[in-house]
Amino acid sequence: MKTREELIDQLIDLAFAEDIGDGDATTLCCIPADEMGRSRLIIKEEGIIAGVEMARRVFEKFDPELRMTTYIEDGAHVKPGDIAFVVEGRVQSLLQTERLMLNIMQRMSGIATVTACYQERLAGLKTRVLDTRKTTPGMRLMEKDAVRIGGGCNHRIGLFDMILLKDNHVDFAGGITAAIDRAHEWCEANGKDLKIEIEVRNFDELQQVLDHGGVDRIMLDNFTPENTRKAVEIIAGRVETESSGGITINTLRDYGECGVDYISVGALTHSVKSLDMSFKAF
Repeated sequence: MKTREELIDQLIDLAFAEDIGDGDATTLCCIPADEMGRSRLIIKEEGIIAGVEMARRVFEKFDPELRMTTYIEDGAHVKPGDIAFVVEGRVQSLLQTERLMLNIMQRMSGIATVTACYQERLAGLKTRVLDTRKTTPGMRLMEKDAVRIGGGCNHRIGLFDMILLKDNHVDFAGGITAAIDRAHEWCEANGKDLKIEIEVRNFDELQQVLDHGGVDRIMLDNFTPENTRKAVEIIAGRVETESSGGITINTLRDYGECGVDYISVGALTHSVKSLDMSFKAF
């Protein structure tokens, strides 16, 4: 399996390939190869900045001679007019890296900003907001980094690092008991030590899981806040709990006050507005 670093390098390579192709015609036609200059990243909207280290990686990968001076680190609260960093070097390199760097930083900063808003709604509670696999293809590692930078928690990275038995898995496997048993058998046969989570849709399924055991976390899917509170009381701390399904920022605290450990929110990554910023010569 490819490492995290290899996957990120592949994404950067693909992004440059689709954007630059066989050459940036505009830049090459009007900027001499030896022209030197500098540009700065200007914040234009209040939020949480994320992607500074990814930006450094983009610059270094494209042109190792570009020099980046950072003034604001990932996770900081920013406001319009703030200067996050300055980059000096070949003007051709500054122009060709601008769009990819901005695409990454604006997207990551938007995710971090929204995540911080969600987690702030849970202030004073033990509950943490979780991301999901509803991410932009190829950008999952960056987007999950942004969730963490914004104060949230990462759920599984993909299908390989945790077992999550959802409704379809349970139904196809022939029920809750069969699904859990098969999960343990597969882990043992393949030398895997993975946490097992199972989704339940009602109190009958919840009781089946508790009677059988063998899971690390129970996902309460589409439970109302009232039923979530009852379920948490029934589980009584025996395993971790997670609420999921249609939970918005307006209902988030209602679920958190029920005592669940986690609330998973797909909106952290699947419908986020990018944070506005620009990369300008000076």
